[in-house]
Amino acid sequence: MASLKKYRVGSSFQLSQVSPGDTPFLEGNEAAQVAEIDELAGELDEMQDLLHAEGRRKVLLVLQGMDTSGKDGTVRWVFSRTSPLGVRVTAFKAPTDDERARDYLWRCHAVVPRTGEIAVWNRSHYEDVLVPVVEGWIDKAEAKRRYAQINDFERLLVETGTVVVKCMLHIDKDEQRERLQARIDTPGKQWKFSMGDLEVRTKWSAYQQAYDKALRATSTDHAPWYVIPANHKRHRNLMIAKLLMKTLREMKLKAPPADPALKGMIIK
Repeated sequence: MASLKKYRVGSSFQLSQVSPGDTPFLEGNEAAQVAEIDELAGELDEMQDLLHAEGRRKVLLVLQGMDTSGKDGTVRWVFSRTSPLGVRVTAFKAPTDDERARDYLWRCHAVVPRTGEIAVWNRSHYEDVLVPVVEGWIDKAEAKRRYAQINDFERLLVETGTVVVKCMLHIDKDEQRERLQARIDTPGKQWKFSMGDLEVRTKWSAYQQAYDKALRATSTDHAPWYVIPANHKRHRNLMIAKLLMKTLREMKLKAPPADPALKGMIIK
């Protein structure tokens, strides 16, 4: 039986230990896999209702990965049955001038989940220990300080009622090439392609090394990282859905007790 434990990042973890093409959570034929994802999406909707009804805690799902790793697709499939009132998605792009005028965590703190809500971050504060490291904008000492600041930030969230789930969507360079080419070859998807994607692609090895360091430094007991083999899209969706459901079940969510004032009430 497939286990999430293998994909949880520890202190000696290396990204090369996980094959992007792994599919340990796929069983049966395509129809069965799609049905399982759909069932999990429905269960996730029920759990989100309980999270909202309980009114004490919240969940933050962080999705990180190289370009084309499937962050948008994950949101589209995993939350396909969930009420938009209970799930809020934020996409982090290059910082604006206003955001650069403040500390790098400011824009993240502004969109943390509210009580009873699941917040999904498409990219995140981890961009600030990936791009600046690869581009040489910060040195090793500053990167180390940022790792510590991020750990403290996430500890604050956890200690104030947020459960943090962090997923690194892991694809290989050949898979990215195919997905980028598909965007170019499909007129309706060309808007997703940027020439900047090719510039980043030339630094693939540097980004893999930056991810290695960031994952190890910031996978903590209170906010662990999971590496999701993501070459296969259905596997990616299924694994993340299973991880989320496991997390929500372990929260032991309960609806508030019945209101005795409503007992026997008849609406005419």
